[in-house]
Amino acid sequence: DRQRAASLRAMAAPGRQFLSFDGRDGGRSVEVVGELSSARRIAVLVPGAGVGLDAYGRLRRGATALREELGGGTAVLAWLGYRSPATVSPAALTTGRADEAVPGLRALVDEVRAARPAARISLLCHSYGSVICARSASGTAADALVLYGSPGVGAESVAALRTGARVWAGRGGDDWIARVPHVRVRVPFVATVGFGTDPVAARFGAEVFDAGDGGHSDYLLPGSRSLTNLARIAAGAEPLGASR
Repeated sequence: DRQRAASLRAMAAPGRQFLSFDGRDGGRSVEVVGELSSARRIAVLVPGAGVGLDAYGRLRRGATALREELGGGTAVLAWLGYRSPATVSPAALTTGRADEAVPGLRALVDEVRAARPAARISLLCHSYGSVICARSASGTAADALVLYGSPGVGAESVAALRTGARVWAGRGGDDWIARVPHVRVRVPFVATVGFGTDPVAARFGAEVFDAGDGGHSDYLLPGSRSLTNLARIAAGAEPLGASR
């Protein structure tokens, strides 16, 4: 498998920093971009569907772009901590994979908080990753929860998340996820399909930030409005063009 081999060679390059790695079952890893031991601001990237070892370079590029936007005294953790569903698959329409991922994400945030108690920790949650973040929101040690490119999170409102973290939501102007129906339907003897209220809708109650005009995979592109605002939120600053 040449694609997998090329990805693993890149991950093994000198200077890369991993807190954990497991090559089985699609792959699991936590990579640090920046200096975690001295970071005052820490962002955890939680990716969506279609991200595994074969497509890991995309997650790494996003983490690198965010770290460069944040500047010194910061670290970005690229968290590939679950078996990501295929983008077009039944698993991407239910919370099953997200529920499996929750314990690992909670443990990571707790460990980072214990290691860096004074640091600001933000969860930046893309697409299906926003479902994971919402499921782990109650009692999280993170300071901010950012849902972007989200199909919904399986909760009808910020209040239903029962979190003390500040909750943000954003969606690019050309993101196809806007055309996904924001419903939850119980299929007897199968599962609940769909994720409910759109996080950028006023009734959800998140603080909405300007995510620019990009598409579903463009949120961490260098020079984009979405990257600028994600970095500002992670740094504890108000994003440009924020609204309630």
